[in-house]
Amino acid sequence: MATMGDADRFKREAAEGAVELVRSGMVLGLGHGTTARFALLKLAELLRSGLLRDVVGVPCSTQVEAEARELGIPLTTLDEHPVLDLTIDGADEVDPTLNLIKGGGGALLREKIVAQASRREVIVVDEGKLSPALGTRCALPVEVVPFGWTAQARYLESLGAEVALRRTPDGSLFRTDQGNFVLDCRFGPIADPHRLARELDGRAGIVAHGLFLGLATDLFVAGPSGVRHRQRGRPSVV
Repeated sequence: MATMGDADRFKREAAEGAVELVRSGMVLGLGHGTTARFALLKLAELLRSGLLRDVVGVPCSTQVEAEARELGIPLTTLDEHPVLDLTIDGADEVDPTLNLIKGGGGALLREKIVAQASRREVIVVDEGKLSPALGTRCALPVEVVPFGWTAQARYLESLGAEVALRRTPDGSLFRTDQGNFVLDCRFGPIADPHRLARELDGRAGIVAHGLFLGLATDLFVAGPSGVRHRQRGRPSVV
């Protein structure tokens, strides 16, 4: 079993492998989360050394924006660059066809907007995030507006979920960058994620959900045997 130190090493190795895809002059999506942060650190190092030049990034959260500024990574917006060359982001769970659950860090809406604007969505994970079916290992985050949120919770329960309103470690309500709530929904293995996504997309009050289907083009996964690069449509790594 991997130790905490091993897990961090695997995250770093996967992220640094993905950064090898970055070329000078690219407009990048900067993902949110612990694994994506390793990509941010490597990107900043390459920019300082001059090995990469004229790279700008669109951050997926206010936290990533602050971190990127501190590291000296030039930033832009989707309004200025509506099509991104490449996004590097993490995931909470990855199935054999590169469908994802994301949103453990609460940035799922902005992450999905950035993913949909990207020519190439590169996901970086350690082996522990691989799963035979979405929902097997983690809850599905669902972002809802505060108004009437209990109605959304009841709706999600009617779909078979065990629903928990996300809170911060000190017990206060978690709010996204948009000021919304997150409902963490345990469905167990999801037999038809595309059908569930359609049901969630059609519900007023649900702003976003963590099912990222058909968006990932590449997966970098690291473990004791090293880093593997998988592209959509090629044999499974699970």
